[in-house]
Amino acid sequence: MFDIRKIQENVIYEAVKGQSNEEIAREVVYGKEGSGKLESNAIWVNATMKRLESKFDRVIIKKIRMKCQCGYGMDKKLELVKELMELSSSLEEFGNLQKAKDIGLFYENGELYLQFNFCLCPMLADVDRLESDTWCQCTTGYSKVLFEEAFKCEVDVELLKSIKMGNERCLMKIIPKGTVW
Repeated sequence: MFDIRKIQENVIYEAVKGQSNEEIAREVVYGKEGSGKLESNAIWVNATMKRLESKFDRVIIKKIRMKCQCGYGMDKKLELVKELMELSSSLEEFGNLQKAKDIGLFYENGELYLQFNFCLCPMLADVDRLESDTWCQCTTGYSKVLFEEAFKCEVDVELLKSIKMGNERCLMKIIPKGTVW
């Protein structure tokens, strides 16, 4: 069975351990006394991010959370992005294709953006509002993997807005660091 909570516990644990050690990873994921195991998903998400934020600076937090992306549906999305690339000869053309706009991509003022009008994360289904954007950094990791594979160059992704932070949409800037076309 697909248990997104278990998957997230494991990927967060491994990502934190990679930046520190098992003791800190266990504390971040489960709390000092292991109370996190009993928390509902909504409480666990915010509590885990608070624990993470108490242990690391913003740069390391983003690095950890970007490694926590689940990869769900990546193959189909990659296929679609590659199809859009074949239909275009520049980032501007790519972002202005109707099919690109239909999936939330758009090009504006020399930049490529990706937006969603609803939260895609199943872990946040019962979360009304996040206290910080830390949780949402996993989607920047997902987008980074997706676009680096498609564009065949390094890509930076900046989270600009998040529905769960009170914005009207989720918005990311996709920044290729090399030549794409």
